Amino acid sequence: MIDEYVHRLDRALHGPRRLKREVLTEARHSLIDSAEAYQNDGLPAAEAERRAVAEFGTVGQLADDYQAELAATATRSLTGRVVLVWLLLVAGADLTWRGAPWSGPRPSSSYLLLSGSVTWLWVCSGLLAAGGYLWLIWSARRGQPGSVPRVRAVGRALAGSLTLGGLAGVGLFVWSLVLWDAARTWPPMLIGMVVLAGAYAWLGGAVRSCLTAAR
Repeated sequence: MIDEYVHRLDRALHGPRRLKREVLTEARHSLIDSAEAYQNDGLPAAEAERRAVAEFGTVGQLADDYQAELAATATRSLTGRVVLVWLLLVAGADLTWRGAPWSGPRPSSSYLLLSGSVTWLWVCSGLLAAGGYLWLIWSARRGQPGSVPRVRAVGRALAGSLTLGGLAGVGLFVWSLVLWDAARTWPPMLIGMVVLAGAYAWLGGAVRSCLTAAR
């Protein structure tokens, strides 16, 4: 009965496989501990499992709570990653240009506007992620992982700002290579391109997990 219960709970939940596995393992261990306690009191194994499952609650009763936990955990992971990437960009963005051995035309007002937009999009993403992370940590310490609608709102807002920031950042990077030919062979620029691509791939996985768990 415990295996069947966990299987039904698995089908009722959606989210990243690793996080689901942790939640289901926690539920299974709780059920097994309860069944063993009933067996120690003299009940047969089948009856002990039945009692443990009945006491645990129906899948419908528990699915919402477990789903909220999944959504909060996935969103907390996303906010933490955004903060780390934001700090990386703040610390390393200027290094791609510092000491650059080239000169060229002064950037147009459109280029400067795009550059400023990238900065502000990342500032907004960083502040939103930091605020979301602190809220989720505070909620978890109170024993309330956060309602799925609120967690979903944080995840979608971050996904939107990261998408806009990523598109604007790629556009700015390509425009820079067009304006300054020497930038195409400048090692810090090439390293920055690889690091940024890896960071966005890392964030993309977290965004997908967050939206899946909070859908």
